[in-house]
Amino acid sequence: MADPQGFLKTRERELPQRRPVPVRILDWNEVYQPQDPEQLQRQAGRCMDCGIPFCHSGCPLGNLIPEWNDLAWRGDWHGAIERLHATNNFPEFTGRLCPAPCETACVLGINQPAVTIKQVEVTTIDRAWQAGEVIPQPPERLSGKTVAVIGSGPAGLAVAQQLTRAGHTVAVYERADKPGGLLRYGIPEFKMEKSVVDRRLAQMEAEGTRFRCGVDVGGAITGEQLRIRYDAVVLAIGATVPRELPVPGRDARGVLQAMDFLPDANRAALGEPVAGAVTAAGKDVIVIGGGDTGADCIGTSHRQGARSVTSLEILPQPGTERPLNQPWPTYPMTFRVASAHEEGGERLYAMSTQEILTDAAGAVAGLRVTEVRLGDQGFEPVAGTERVLPAQLILLAMGFLGPQRDGLVDQLGVELDERGNVKRDNDFQTSVPGVFVAGDAGRGQSLIVWAIAEGRSAARGVDSYLAGTSQLPRPISPTDRPLTV
Repeated sequence: MADPQGFLKTRERELPQRRPVPVRILDWNEVYQPQDPEQLQRQAGRCMDCGIPFCHSGCPLGNLIPEWNDLAWRGDWHGAIERLHATNNFPEFTGRLCPAPCETACVLGINQPAVTIKQVEVTTIDRAWQAGEVIPQPPERLSGKTVAVIGSGPAGLAVAQQLTRAGHTVAVYERADKPGGLLRYGIPEFKMEKSVVDRRLAQMEAEGTRFRCGVDVGGAITGEQLRIRYDAVVLAIGATVPRELPVPGRDARGVLQAMDFLPDANRAALGEPVAGAVTAAGKDVIVIGGGDTGADCIGTSHRQGARSVTSLEILPQPGTERPLNQPWPTYPMTFRVASAHEEGGERLYAMSTQEILTDAAGAVAGLRVTEVRLGDQGFEPVAGTERVLPAQLILLAMGFLGPQRDGLVDQLGVELDERGNVKRDNDFQTSVPGVFVAGDAGRGQSLIVWAIAEGRSAARGVDSYLAGTSQLPRPISPTDRPLTV
């Protein structure tokens, strides 16, 4: 354990300061300032000898959180990164992007602010990179087996790194021009700079993982060709089918899905040429959807120079305290303020879209909305609350329904479950022998930490299929679910 009296001596939760809003919206750099190492070690020292560390149950990766908290508190950063990498391939990703269900499961969080687990994690890995301690780990010998991983998001990268280190020859296919999936073109630079992704990809390439970018698998190369060319195939294609907004005016010019907006914005932020990109500059922007993707659209719109930004959510505003029906250690639905929300704009709750209004040229001009309440028949409009919000850009960030089925999924003939995700057995193998699935494509839209856990677990299934047995870890099974009610 860390300091036996740490949680008594340091009761407050301390995080690094975010850069001032007027400064940070002028660039695309990450929003956090460096944290005083002594302050961070005090926070790590708050980790208590709780007997049963429920933070483990909150983390699907099974991270050894009390162990690396103790090592960070003692200043043994080498030992801390060894413990961290033992369960997590990419702590620099989760330390920046995961909503930290480990912290809501922290035992200290029952009656005090939880330990700043996520900040200890990201500091540990960033120090390791700076110290040159994150080095390639190529296999000692090759198995002679080949694996195709389709998709280079967190699940695809995790399964690829595990299988490469196990000695298999792994090729990762990505239809975009660079690998990283949503990590590169979905996550804005201000949440995670792409240099963070690139340095990990360089490590993977040095280990032997091969990346094939700009390849439309299912088009340029078919599912049948993949099965002939490789001994195993892993689908890590994500859940990319967006939820739609079936209201009059949906086809107006200026109404975009979030993932039709964010990739071009990310490319432009990196100085890459983007032809015909839609920007928020000088516009009244409405973001429909109150999740992480919606917050990414908000922060991006501010940096592009939007005139106003309004966020709509159909659910009522949650409270700031843990609801009684979501007791510790579950992940509670509480009111949270992301860095993008600090930067301006208005957040409207219990609001439903009725119609998208257009001008004479067919471009979006406004949004007719009404307040709603939950009744016996679902959401019901509240009489007298209808109004029109001005808008020249509407971004739909309402989540995703499952993997793209036309193309590769249809060609492989894999079975789907009742939710439209790719069905898999206990080893993450689909109904087609030798074809596996990991991440959102089989699980449904979820968190980055679950994607990495699924990638690591699926790698064990693939390794067992190819070699007959496997020494790779398996942190979760396909039926595991987050600690929610």
